[in-house]
Amino acid sequence: MFKITPVNSPKEQKMLAEAVGCEYRPLYFAYVMRDCETGELMGFSQFEIEADGGYIADLREAPGKNDVEAMFILGRQTMNFIDLMGMHKAYANANGNDERLLHAIGFRKTEDGRLFADMDGMFDGSHCSGHTVQLPEK
Repeated sequence: MFKITPVNSPKEQKMLAEAVGCEYRPLYFAYVMRDCETGELMGFSQFEIEADGGYIADLREAPGKNDVEAMFILGRQTMNFIDLMGMHKAYANANGNDERLLHAIGFRKTEDGRLFADMDGMFDGSHCSGHTVQLPEK
């Protein structure tokens, strides 16, 4: 089992960003996912809310981890927070993130090459019934 919590300390956010190999973004929101039994780092996300929607800059698994379902949940938790803040559209950074994971959580490439997710209705319970987590083929 794991637990996802907001990161409230800039010092901790910086340390987590370094641990997963991404840039520390001091003005962004962040979530950390840890193993409930050991407290070990499993995943990390950094994101912001902009005028035209949310932006997920980083959705990273801890080095040596391989838990697609847990990362799916971290990604969706990040998206849900953005949605709860009233932004029903989100963009994601494809550089340095697992684009297959971003696709699995709902992002699609736009004509201009950006990754976009329309979250309108995504978290009201009507879109996820019966779906399983599957990454697209490489």
